[in-house]
Amino acid sequence: MLKRRPKGVFEIGWAAMEAAWTGRAEHLPYWAEYPDALVERVFFRAGGGLDWRLSALRTPRTRPAPWKIVVVTGAPSWAEYWSAALATVSADREMVVVDRPGFGGSEPVECVPDLTVQARALSPLLECAPGQRILLVGQSYGAAIATLMAAAQPEKIAALVLLSGFFGDFGPTGSRLVELGRRVHGVIPRDLRNAITEVLGQRSQQPIVREALLQLSMPIHIVHGDEDDFAPTAAARALADELSGIRNVQFTLVPNANHFLNDGPPERVLAPLEAAIASTQGVSAPAPHLSGWLRAQAASLLAGLLKPFKRMTPQTVLSATSSLS
Repeated sequence: MLKRRPKGVFEIGWAAMEAAWTGRAEHLPYWAEYPDALVERVFFRAGGGLDWRLSALRTPRTRPAPWKIVVVTGAPSWAEYWSAALATVSADREMVVVDRPGFGGSEPVECVPDLTVQARALSPLLECAPGQRILLVGQSYGAAIATLMAAAQPEKIAALVLLSGFFGDFGPTGSRLVELGRRVHGVIPRDLRNAITEVLGQRSQQPIVREALLQLSMPIHIVHGDEDDFAPTAAARALADELSGIRNVQFTLVPNANHFLNDGPPERVLAPLEAAIASTQGVSAPAPHLSGWLRAQAASLLAGLLKPFKRMTPQTVLSATSSLS
């Protein structure tokens, strides 16, 4: 039976410690749930002259899809928590979700607290095939970085989604956890330590992010859960109000959703992304892809059946077959 992905604050924290103790970059290897035909790990070199090896998960496609969805994750930054969405997204979409610098399988080991440096490092994610359009998604802490990426290369971005965006304002749960992390900063695993360093240093960088937002002309979709107690819903609404008189900004409040929209049914996080895509085409958003959900469930079952064979070597295969003769 497959071990489920850890969810919730305390489970994720424990998973981070367990990964650190065992030396794993992933909390739970994505391939334990999904085969490589649906989700695969890739590596690329950072942009901006930074010699870092960065890690990401993506949807393999035999030919470029019309849309490429690029997800810049929050803090901590772990792409595997998007694996269900990656496995479920429609076949006419590509999706890539990155482990940001300092997290997961990405270099460097130390924290990279400068938002502009992270935006430069992640710029290769915006490379696309001719005619392909990009939906750029910034989740939580990643929303500020995605904003700077969009400002640096606006011609490449069809629309920007700020998903559960964190822009320096803590909700009650966020405040408690960050204060706890600050107190035990020296003894927690690298990824948690880097996350605390990042969020504590973000507020002073907000002026450059706000300036970048005011320069953007592409559609901006601010999507927030109505039960988000990490990044306050009121702050997200205030940001939407601030931008509403300047450009095409849409604020979407997701009912019964907390800060981690990607931690529930994949359709819940994919639906607002599809709505953002649809808004650029002047049509209504399509219904959630039931076929994609069924495909993911079948693939998950297949992965469980094939898991004992996934890491077999030629020697073990020969040994097994010889025992049958």
